[in-house]
Amino acid sequence: MSEISGASDRQSAVRLLACIDAAGAAADAGQWDEDIVASLHAQSRLQALDFWMRNPDYLANELLTVFEETGDASLVQLAERIFDDREPDLRRLPMIRYHFGAFEPLDNALSILVAAGLLKIRRQGSPGQVREHIYLLTIKGREAMASLAAAAPELAWYRDRAAIVTRIAGDKGGRALKDRQYLQAEYAGTELNHIIAPITERVRKRLDSILERAGR
Repeated sequence: MSEISGASDRQSAVRLLACIDAAGAAADAGQWDEDIVASLHAQSRLQALDFWMRNPDYLANELLTVFEETGDASLVQLAERIFDDREPDLRRLPMIRYHFGAFEPLDNALSILVAAGLLKIRRQGSPGQVREHIYLLTIKGREAMASLAAAAPELAWYRDRAAIVTRIAGDKGGRALKDRQYLQAEYAGTELNHIIAPITERVRKRLDSILERAGR
């Protein structure tokens, strides 16, 4: 397996909290405890969202794809900002490709959120045969994310980026999002147990081409 450096557990906890806060659905919150405000179903969906949080070049590529489908120029501006801020170099947190795509153990980071009362986790299935993880955001968790975002621009970035990732992901499940990520040849061609290859230069050229066609 390739050696890989990553974020601390606390940094990962903030990133995951931002994802669950942004992408969690309020529709079934009432079926859980009284302090639950949103739920996010499936570890595969959380992992797929986290991949785009950790790999700005892949996210920029998705922004450009949706721009070409919808004509929404604000998506090009978001992709341009990612490169202007050198995010593919400064914010990339590589992930390993396993049998079902990008994966990182989440237990340590999630345990921080659970211990602080910001998150609850329910598992459907039987011990050793969990069919689905359900991540339940508490009132305290939503308030904590808002407080963190207000405390410093560096922390607000997680909230804002998770909102963009959620916009791109829509309501698609984890398998659909992973399939979408596998459309990138570099991702699909990465050997098992190796770091998923970046696509920075290819996306930069794609962005430049779009900007040139727009007369910029």
